[in-house]
Amino acid sequence: MTNTRVTLTSRPNGMIKPTDFKIVQEDLPELKDGEVLVKQVYMSLDPAMRGWLDDDEGSYMPPVRIGETMRSFGIGIVEASNNPAFTVGTRVNGMFGWSEHYITTGEDLIPLPEDVPLEHFMGLLGLPGATAYHGFMELIDTPKAGETVLISGAAGSVGSLVGQIAKAEGLKVIGVTGSDEKKDWLLNELGFDAVINYKTENLEEMVAKYAPDGIDRHFENVGGKVLEVALDNMKIGGKITLCGLISTYNDTEPSVGPHLVRAIARRLTLKGLVIIDQQHRFGEIFEKLSAYAQKGQIKYRLDIVEGLKQAPEAINKLFDGTNQGKLVIRI
Repeated sequence: MTNTRVTLTSRPNGMIKPTDFKIVQEDLPELKDGEVLVKQVYMSLDPAMRGWLDDDEGSYMPPVRIGETMRSFGIGIVEASNNPAFTVGTRVNGMFGWSEHYITTGEDLIPLPEDVPLEHFMGLLGLPGATAYHGFMELIDTPKAGETVLISGAAGSVGSLVGQIAKAEGLKVIGVTGSDEKKDWLLNELGFDAVINYKTENLEEMVAKYAPDGIDRHFENVGGKVLEVALDNMKIGGKITLCGLISTYNDTEPSVGPHLVRAIARRLTLKGLVIIDQQHRFGEIFEKLSAYAQKGQIKYRLDIVEGLKQAPEAINKLFDGTNQGKLVIRI
């Protein structure tokens, strides 16, 4: 049996280029005792991947080494097994990388229930859902009905779920996005209270208009100008979840600002979020997310790209804003 995988050949300078990767085809070895062969079905493309491509040993995960298979999370099906804990046909979650197949002892696999469509584990019941719920509901403290939350990257896989959870909990939700199509989706499909297209509207004026008394909470996915405007409009004692800073990930020079002196003056709480810290709690978190879905309070959408070989080009949809929902590769 042959396998196709994608390895890193050079570290990107700015935007990721397809030439930073190499397509490798190889024969799979025979399974040893205790090993499992997983056929990956859906592979996640996430903004955090850009950081994994930099030679930064100080990050929360080590960089992908030159020549290694590119790292990623995915959903797959056990295709062959010499491990009694995993029968053929078992659906599993794991860090399979950019690869059609994955061989493991099974210690890093998470079995998935059979009664849920497989693609659900890439969105609501996957990393985006866990990140949204824990980052908004638990990371700092429990949000309160009547509070106002500002969400950057609001049409993204995490931001769109944060907004819907916030609405279900009785908060006023203001989203920031980069197109009228995404704005319309957030307002008319997901029920956000207000949405700002930062490319065509004055961000400072619109935030002040929709939150005249200030912002209680801010969920940051973008960084840069949006974070600066959020800081200017936070209430005293406001709380900020730092989930991502995607606007800076492809910078070749250090970005300027925002001026965090405002965080001091307004006695803000800012806390960084890395969801793999909570991996042991995913089952509990997904049960809570399922409760929202059963009440019809949450919708989500996937942006599916066909074929593993498309990954080196498709990943830039995360950074040019053309993705329409959670970006995944269907292998």
